[in-house]
Amino acid sequence: MAENKDEGDGEPELPTSPGALLRRLEELGIQSKSVMHPPVFTVEEAKALRGSLSGAHIKNLFLRNKKGAMWLVTCLEDRTVDLKALGKALEAGRFSFGSAERLMTYLGVRPGSVTPFAVINDTGNAVRMVLDKGILGNDPVNAHPLVNDMTTSLESADLIRFLEAEGHPPLILDMDALEQD
Repeated sequence: MAENKDEGDGEPELPTSPGALLRRLEELGIQSKSVMHPPVFTVEEAKALRGSLSGAHIKNLFLRNKKGAMWLVTCLEDRTVDLKALGKALEAGRFSFGSAERLMTYLGVRPGSVTPFAVINDTGNAVRMVLDKGILGNDPVNAHPLVNDMTTSLESADLIRFLEAEGHPPLILDMDALEQD
């Protein structure tokens, strides 16, 4: 489903533009709302800029294990993630963060722009999608639409529908239980 950036969308080296992603959401009958803002690279920067934007705010971890298998973990932004416990829960072994090069190769985004929407670029299904159960029903869910100077809001059920339509049905993980282990 990837396509080149639209003219005027900025950085042409991204495999899918925010506009193309939003059109894909429309094709799937998914309603969303997007807002522009200065680029943000951390949860703290996002908190400072978002104002009264309601709903679930997320962070995304692009991880790999020693065997080179990859995961995209989307969780609530304030979640403390113990990578050792996460690796055990996912039966993945020891996790480390994926490199910027690997991130661009498999998900077609840059650091600071990691988002569950990036699975649109993983046409080979190399990345496994994990979604924090705490996000569900915490509507709307706010995520970057492949770039970190926009935020797109949609219902959590629609996020799951998008992930499934892109061949990445998420593993729903109770990360509250993970924090207690």
